[in-house]
Amino acid sequence: MRALLALLCLLLSVCAAAQTYYPDANWQRKAPAEVGIDAGRLKEAVDYAIASEVRNPRDLTLNHYQTFGREPHGEAIGPIKDRGDPTGVIVRRGYLVAEWGEPLRVDMTHSVTKSMLSSVIGVAFDRGMIRSLDDVARDYVPPIQVYGQPQLLQLFETAHNRTITWDHLLRQTSDWEGTLWGKPDWADRPSDKPGEWLTRPRNKAGTAYKYNDVRVNALALAALQVWRRPLPQVLKETIMDPIGASNTWRWLGYDNSWVVLDGGVVQSVSGGGHWGGGMLIHAQDMARFGYLTLRRGKWKDRQLLSTQWVDKALTPTPAEPGYGFMNWYNNRDRKLLPSAPASAFAHLGNGTNMIYVDPENDLVAVVRWIDRKALDEFVKRLLAATKG
Repeated sequence: MRALLALLCLLLSVCAAAQTYYPDANWQRKAPAEVGIDAGRLKEAVDYAIASEVRNPRDLTLNHYQTFGREPHGEAIGPIKDRGDPTGVIVRRGYLVAEWGEPLRVDMTHSVTKSMLSSVIGVAFDRGMIRSLDDVARDYVPPIQVYGQPQLLQLFETAHNRTITWDHLLRQTSDWEGTLWGKPDWADRPSDKPGEWLTRPRNKAGTAYKYNDVRVNALALAALQVWRRPLPQVLKETIMDPIGASNTWRWLGYDNSWVVLDGGVVQSVSGGGHWGGGMLIHAQDMARFGYLTLRRGKWKDRQLLSTQWVDKALTPTPAEPGYGFMNWYNNRDRKLLPSAPASAFAHLGNGTNMIYVDPENDLVAVVRWIDRKALDEFVKRLLAATKG
């Protein structure tokens, strides 16, 4: 009897998997009612997102110098692109049910880029190129020749940096010390105590969370040493092409982030648009990536990211429980999005750019250029439209 029940469960799971829709190049659309969404309430959610456009200027160069550009060493060193209209995409059960704004416009997505960065590291982990995330990164990263510079760059040679693991870097708990691409670690989101910028003691790796793009860029450079190939090429081959993404996204670095690798000159990319660069991508491609994470790394018959990796990415960071691997924000404590299920999560970037992923309701929502304070109310309205 138990064997029969087990076989029945297996058959049901196989049938459910067979019915899961994955978009091809032409993404199928359905009317909201066909996938259990109230069209009127969905329109209210969309209208709310459009009305809640962030007040920052659309001229993102101006915006940079009004925000991060005012920090020490805040000058832009990578490309910055002006943004478009408030934009979004709603996906239910794999089908497009709503779009607004300019869903095929390629714009900066800022720190959603970090989720792309952690994904190429995830593929390296799944392939055994990184044996354990508890390994110290130093064991994988040789001295690096920066193009045009006479001295070698050694990312992990200070006493503190030698203790940093891949897990620490992925969770932004490394407290990595140093200067990379002309940006000292202390200059990113500096404290309000300038006298301590250069003198404070280091936190033991893993004990303190600090959102810091210098350290993210150190992780990107370390990942480049593991792959020994430009990370945009790795992302295209292992993630973006298999999920049917367009050919219009670009992952950019900085004017000075070029290194010599195996006899060639390669750009190390950035993990966001803090000083320019990062991922430039349209909303439909963002939704495809979100749908991949909704399906726990699976796309059709291929497991692009292991379920083990997805579980790790969503595991709370002890020093910051709402954060997993960059830039997977979990909602287990319901602080990020109080109106959403605890099982929901989001890939977030400045702008605000959000990929909302809701396994409980089989939903993915991309919402771009919305005020950060309006995110939960948008999700609340979206879920009110979702009937089952």
